[in-house]
Amino acid sequence: LQGPRYVSSAPSGGFAVSEECGDVKVFTGGRELLCSLSSRYGHHFGNPSGLCVDADGSILVADEQLRTVHLFPERGAPVCVVSAGLRRPAGLACSALGQLFVADAGDNCVKVFK
Repeated sequence: LQGPRYVSSAPSGGFAVSEECGDVKVFTGGRELLCSLSSRYGHHFGNPSGLCVDADGSILVADEQLRTVHLFPERGAPVCVVSAGLRRPAGLACSALGQLFVADAGDNCVKVFK
């Protein structure tokens, strides 16, 4: 890993790790590299930070530099789910009720999205 930052559980017992100024890598439960989100989806990250996995198994990633949150589904193209209102998104969490919590270090608060 190149500057690991945040880690989250991932589908099928694995985990995902964001790398500073780089990529997000997804590993199996046996700690073998499953994929790189940049390579798999052809997505360019600025500075990936917090990440989480929703109830459908999609990986959500905050990007501090681009000030966005993208959703990476198991199938299909990535979707930008938050594109405005963030100054420095860091940590992410998903609730069972479909809410997305974003710790915004630039505003010193937690923002909630539905």
